[in-house]
Amino acid sequence: MNAPLVLRHVSKAYASVRALNDVSFSVGPGEFAVLLGPSGAGKSTVFRCLTRLAHVDEGDIEVHGQALQNLSGAALRHARRSIGLIFQQHNLIGRLSAMNNVLTGRLAGMPTWRVLGRRFAAADRQAALTCLDRVGLLDKAYLRADALSGGQQQRVAIARVLAQEGSVVLADEPVASLDPESARHVLATLRSVARDQGIAVLCSLHQVGLAREFADRLIGIKAGSIVFDGAPSSIDLAAEQALYGQGSQGDASVPETPPDRRKPSPDVLANAAA
Repeated sequence: MNAPLVLRHVSKAYASVRALNDVSFSVGPGEFAVLLGPSGAGKSTVFRCLTRLAHVDEGDIEVHGQALQNLSGAALRHARRSIGLIFQQHNLIGRLSAMNNVLTGRLAGMPTWRVLGRRFAAADRQAALTCLDRVGLLDKAYLRADALSGGQQQRVAIARVLAQEGSVVLADEPVASLDPESARHVLATLRSVARDQGIAVLCSLHQVGLAREFADRLIGIKAGSIVFDGAPSSIDLAAEQALYGQGSQGDASVPETPPDRRKPSPDVLANAAA
């Protein structure tokens, strides 16, 4: 089976800074791959290119065999619908219930009249409840999102991605702001989603220990180049120091944030799902 997500010889520069240099890897269906690297290594640039927030200068990115950089209009919107995004700060609408937040993952596939009238079909509501059950939060379905813990909010974000029914999930530092127990719960959920539903999951992390514990595969990036790609057991102390330097920073939780990073706002969804 072809990999849902493929990067081939991707390079990207911001002015005189080369953020990515000949980056190539793929993520297969059911695989939970973790992208590791220090701040400024290029992890966020990879994610920006994968979501077309940034255009590659060289190389190709393919989603289900389609070259992402060649798509526009309806074709690009369709490709983006197959990619679910999970961010550091959850991006939930606090005043809405967990279920209504999950329902926002269904909006792209709904008729305009249902969106404007805030009328979700029974099938959509059932799908939202099923997704919450999948992440262990069915009993929290009708609680406001801002009443949930940080880890629970992140699992609602995962349920929202599942409701979108995509085949690729990108999780950009999803546990950076969580305590260790909540972080493990979120990563275990992502790994389970990948394996049970055949979704290709690419997750960026700083924490080498968590990556070893949960990932099927580790991809190390430093100064914009891939420095290793293999099983978690392949990351020994020497490899970790090569990636992070002496006095390894591999357990740091400071997120990489490029100067032009744009965070999506949930405000438009609030009126549609309220």
